[in-house]
Amino acid sequence: MEDKVRDLKICIIGAGMGGLTCALALAKRGFRNIHVYEFAPDLGFVGAGIQLAPNMARILDRLGVWDDIQREAVVLADTSIRQGSSDEELANVDLGYVGTTYGYPHMVGHRSSLAGSIFAGCQREAAVNFHFSTSCSDLSSFSPRPSFTAKSASGSEKVECDVLLGADGVKSRTRTALLNAIHATAEVEDSGQACYRIMLTRDEMAHDPELLKLIDTDRATRWIGAKRHIIAYPVSNKSIYNISTAQPDVNFADAPSATYTTKGSKSAMLDVYADFCPMIQRMLNLVPEGEVCEWKLRVHQPLPTWVHGSVALVGDACHPTLPHMAQGAAQAIEDAAVLGVVLSRLPDSEPDSITKALRVYEVVRKERAEALVALAASSGKALHLGEGAAKEERDKQFAKFRQGGKGDVPDKWADADVQKMVYGHDCMTVAGDVFYEEFEKLS
Repeated sequence: MEDKVRDLKICIIGAGMGGLTCALALAKRGFRNIHVYEFAPDLGFVGAGIQLAPNMARILDRLGVWDDIQREAVVLADTSIRQGSSDEELANVDLGYVGTTYGYPHMVGHRSSLAGSIFAGCQREAAVNFHFSTSCSDLSSFSPRPSFTAKSASGSEKVECDVLLGADGVKSRTRTALLNAIHATAEVEDSGQACYRIMLTRDEMAHDPELLKLIDTDRATRWIGAKRHIIAYPVSNKSIYNISTAQPDVNFADAPSATYTTKGSKSAMLDVYADFCPMIQRMLNLVPEGEVCEWKLRVHQPLPTWVHGSVALVGDACHPTLPHMAQGAAQAIEDAAVLGVVLSRLPDSEPDSITKALRVYEVVRKERAEALVALAASSGKALHLGEGAAKEERDKQFAKFRQGGKGDVPDKWADADVQKMVYGHDCMTVAGDVFYEEFEKLS
């Protein structure tokens, strides 16, 4: 890579999983002038648990930050899919084969550990500069040099760069500006779903042997019911039990579109899952009053493009997803890894070459990411079926799998064929293999 390419000024808006990994991947490839802008005063990650799938682990290992993450993670031996109302097991899927098949076991960890380790990796790179407590707006140029306004406590400044990566989440201003520039819609789609995210400590569960057994297993458990489900697993060396739910959106129905979280009512949460089994009632009852938080789940129709000029979108800014495949962060990290590969292969620092390299990124990533978004939505529908013929057919599939250990699993996150497609994909190798051919097509 020639010096003019190494010295390209690359600005990243957003310090989420995608933005942090973009900065690290680019620094590891030899870029020397990387700036990350973040509205929040610090990382401030919430939500506790996160699934660390092999396709994510493979990338983070290559970037030199995986060892710190896996020290606190829990290796999942299996997943149990159960009827919420009775706790009856519908299917049990062995995950032990994942490590030997894909090089990394399926693990679960703490979101702050994941983000903190990637951030620490960035801090070890002299090329990466962070600008916290800074808002970015007025993206007014896309090529030859993107420009935007960065506003912080010290004032406002116009920032120009050679490459701009919008990793600013589902509420992305970068996406809005990009789509406006190409006269396309920038509307977010309401999924009609919301979720509670809950962390229970070992001490809070210790008095109940049945609950303590949950935190002591190497298992992800999913309890399903009509229009709702709960998934839970231990994290942080089994000191925390992470619980995430999905249910119909009620509290946000009349909220302004800018609102994504709200303080929830404990009694309302218990009402939502009132017909689930007594063990789950006891578990949810442990949540302290006043600490119930509900997230609105929003997605986006597939965008016509992720790239305009020298600007590209990353992660939730271009492919927000429902959580039912546990691939939201992993897909943002795949985006970042591919950007590191394609930009490091730039033949020169010309804006036209930058645009073409970003187009190759889109070729490698867009179809795969959008397929997983669609799969998460369809899997959620299968999990949330109410009484009727469709549910009966779904439960027959679960029963067939339970009896023989083979066949389709309606919970697509646990399906071996889907896992092969997700976990077996090496996005960095694919990007390297196709770059020159795809780059030449754009000449």
